[in-house]
Amino acid sequence: MPPKEARQAQLEADSAALLELAKQLKAEVDKSNKDTLSLSVIRKATEVEKMARNLKEQMRSQ
Repeated sequence: MPPKEARQAQLEADSAALLELAKQLKAEVDKSNKDTLSLSVIRKATEVEKMARNLKEQMRSQ
């Protein structure tokens, strides 16, 4: 697989993983109480943030 195609495939896979994680975060937030957020919600939000930042950096490095 040529480097550009491999890079595109990696971006697609990382985007799909980010989407799945964001869906999981939404589900956990929907289940949480309006006055409190669980530690797992905060951890998952941090994961989403890190993954999004990494994906953004990958896109910039083209």
